[in-house]
Amino acid sequence: MGRPRFTPEAHERTSVPGVATGLAVTGMGGDVLFIEASVHDGPAGLTLTGQLGDVMKESAQIALTFVRAHAAELGVDPAFLDRAIHVHVPAGATPKDGPSAGITMVTALTSLATGRPVRSEVGMTGEVTLNGRVLPIGGLKQKLLAAQRNGLTEVFVPLRNEPDLDDVPADVLETLTVHVVGDVLDVVRGALSPAATTAAAA
Repeated sequence: MGRPRFTPEAHERTSVPGVATGLAVTGMGGDVLFIEASVHDGPAGLTLTGQLGDVMKESAQIALTFVRAHAAELGVDPAFLDRAIHVHVPAGATPKDGPSAGITMVTALTSLATGRPVRSEVGMTGEVTLNGRVLPIGGLKQKLLAAQRNGLTEVFVPLRNEPDLDDVPADVLETLTVHVVGDVLDVVRGALSPAATTAAAA
């Protein structure tokens, strides 16, 4: 049969904390988009790379502000975020824009700050507000087709996009567990790997 046309890579990419799998729409249809976050010592600030447009840059700022403001609920040490933070969206030669990576950015930053990797089978899409509401996005059908094609089995989508699930082929929905969410805290709780127990960490 030759080499597979698509090689699922979410498992490898999300094996370390700070990487989350988003769902996007391109001129070629749906695709997965990896959001990578890292931190290093230096003046507190946010660096963004990956040829991001203004709306996507604003989404990253909102995501960081939300994680800082809700550190206690997310299990994050606030001091961890008072450093130099870098958010990168690979495929750097491809311009990217739009607000629908908001919940993915919150998840990636929380994963980084808690040391808990994002579960490899999970993808997500949704705009996030400063108070954590998940707003609707476009292209849901194409995004879920991409999730299935890339080997994901669980997706988080905005509650207000629930009617759009009627347009998604039944055979695609049969392979995906779709969580409709209105609060980004529910995304983070469901997407992150369980925290290591004290015994396991010892």
